[in-house]
Amino acid sequence: MGNHHNHNHHTVEGKNLLFSIVLNLVITIAQVIGGLISGSLALLSDALHNFSDVLSLVFSFFAHKLSKKKASVNQTFGYKRAELIAAFVNAITLIIVALFLVYGAIERFFNPQHIESELVIWLSILGIVVNGLSAFMLKNDADNNLNMKSAYLHLFTDMLASVAVLVGGLLMKYLQWFWVDSVLTLVIALYLLVVGFDLLKKSTQMLMLFTPTHIDVNTIINEVHKITGVNKLHHIHVWHLNDDELHLEAHLECQEDLKVSEFNTILQQIEHVLFNKFQINHINIQPEYNREEESKDIIVQD
Repeated sequence: MGNHHNHNHHTVEGKNLLFSIVLNLVITIAQVIGGLISGSLALLSDALHNFSDVLSLVFSFFAHKLSKKKASVNQTFGYKRAELIAAFVNAITLIIVALFLVYGAIERFFNPQHIESELVIWLSILGIVVNGLSAFMLKNDADNNLNMKSAYLHLFTDMLASVAVLVGGLLMKYLQWFWVDSVLTLVIALYLLVVGFDLLKKSTQMLMLFTPTHIDVNTIINEVHKITGVNKLHHIHVWHLNDDELHLEAHLECQEDLKVSEFNTILQQIEHVLFNKFQINHINIQPEYNREEESKDIIVQD
């Protein structure tokens, strides 16, 4: 069986995540106290969202550390999928928090309360600074890692929520529009639902070993079949182990009864095509010649 590994990893900075955890813990405590004193549901909502972020960031941090552990005979892939589990859980927490905020916003909308807007304004500014800085530190990692993207989305939506709370605080202070508090909370919640469901969809697809959306299996087959000596590629599976590793395993029916050294030449060409055209960096090919099988379909559920 041919086996090929081609890594092009992006180094994720776990220390940035740890610093974000500390910052968000501080802002969460401040917003809870401020929300209780001021009576602002939007501020308490932002605090609740921040608290969920602290938990999610802690989970992401430990998942990131686990993913770096070396493989063993008992864990042959190591803990590389830990970050996918973290992203999945973080997506669920985003959705749960959003639904809670929707309920609170609707209830408060029909029962508006006087709010100490001055405190809301200053704490929202603090939230913008803290969450903005945290999101900025994770932005580069988020572009290359789904777990870090889940953490980044938590922080970025927190920053947007704080901006909305600031606007609401100013409207309440100068126009006495206390109903704005409920409207802003609802807007924050709806945004969380959108990003939460998108992240949940992507992490679920990876955990279920679905073929990545940018991969067309038929196109892969057409490209491989152009290589001299190849008869038929079948029994194909393509999946993400994590954000860095895209795997393909398949059976390859050869046109002739080849020596191992001759098959290696074909394998190298296949590796080149799959990596350069599809970014597949882990390839396992089982060579065959006139082998009788019940099925030689493209996709076979083993």
